[in-house]
Amino acid sequence: MNYILTDGPRREALLPFTFTRPVAEIRIGILTIREKWERRLKTTLSFKTEEYLSEKYPMISEKENVIIDGAIVPDQGLAEMVSTLSANEAIQYGDKVVAYHTGDPNLEPDFSQYKIKTHNGELITVDFTWDIFSKNGEALQADYDFITQGRKSAPISETNKLINPEDIFLEEGASVEYSMLNASNGPIYIGANAEVWEGALIRGGLALCEKAVVKMGAKIYGPTTVGPHGKVCGEISNSVIFGYSSKGHEGYLGNAVLGEWCNIGADSNNSNLKNNYAKVRMWNYETQKFDHTGLQFCGLMMGDHSKTAINTMFNTGTVIGVNSNIYVPGFPRNFIPSFSWGGASGFSTYMPKRAFEAAKVMMARRGKEFDDVEARILEHVFELTKKWRNY
Repeated sequence: MNYILTDGPRREALLPFTFTRPVAEIRIGILTIREKWERRLKTTLSFKTEEYLSEKYPMISEKENVIIDGAIVPDQGLAEMVSTLSANEAIQYGDKVVAYHTGDPNLEPDFSQYKIKTHNGELITVDFTWDIFSKNGEALQADYDFITQGRKSAPISETNKLINPEDIFLEEGASVEYSMLNASNGPIYIGANAEVWEGALIRGGLALCEKAVVKMGAKIYGPTTVGPHGKVCGEISNSVIFGYSSKGHEGYLGNAVLGEWCNIGADSNNSNLKNNYAKVRMWNYETQKFDHTGLQFCGLMMGDHSKTAINTMFNTGTVIGVNSNIYVPGFPRNFIPSFSWGGASGFSTYMPKRAFEAAKVMMARRGKEFDDVEARILEHVFELTKKWRNY
């Protein structure tokens, strides 16, 4: 069977992260949603996404296909249901069709002609940007249980102080020295060739993915995820950092999500709690307004390739688009469009040529190439987001 992950109805509400990736490439827990499906179905999946993303994330179509909502985090029961779908069958969860069988993935199905199967268990759904961090603990525990089942952790150095060591797992090549690891409130997963430097204080849950680094003296409490090749220090609480991003110095990041290739300057901080303790409202690209999150703690959402200078401050519930560069003292406004340059005293447009020069240098430092495909995606995002840049 050929499986295809579709962006489904939630793409707009998951911007700015889905400006540069399909919905299923969002990381929550240890793995991306795509990786979770691929491991459970034991096969490779492709994407049905926006046309401008399709060059990087192409769709592979066969005579028989199963289309899966990319915002749904699978459990084993759902994966087994999906693997047995036949022609004109679909799976429903609540009021959502989460998967269906089709011969032509480009046709909108008529579900009145389908046999509907119901998934009755509880599933994690990523409907809004703030779900990525607020549901990260549940997703992290599920990934940890699945990945480590029947396996034994690599040896953990005796220089460390461990609490609840049965919920601490190191992959081969991982290195942790002279640090405190407390897994009482959630598992701690250290990926292949990841490093925890001396003096780190870690309170799970934590997912430190492949080749990521926790620097000396970091204070991390979960549930937090640091994606592949990420680098972190300072104080971090309940945040998800996608791959290749850095928060490498002191400063606070809490109840936040950072995309790929972001950099948080030294001593930068975000607020995650309003002074009046009210529930937080946050910019929603789908509704074009600040919507209630229902959360009392909600910090920063930052799209790919965005960066801050040192000592940058963000208000509770701030959303930053793709390829923005934030600097100067004071608190900038709590919605910063893509390709913005500036801060509290005002913004100008961060032109693609300058932005791409910085991206090339940053990516080259990690052994990655900023190629024409990446440039075309970001050029499209620049055009898509013009309406929000009134500078």
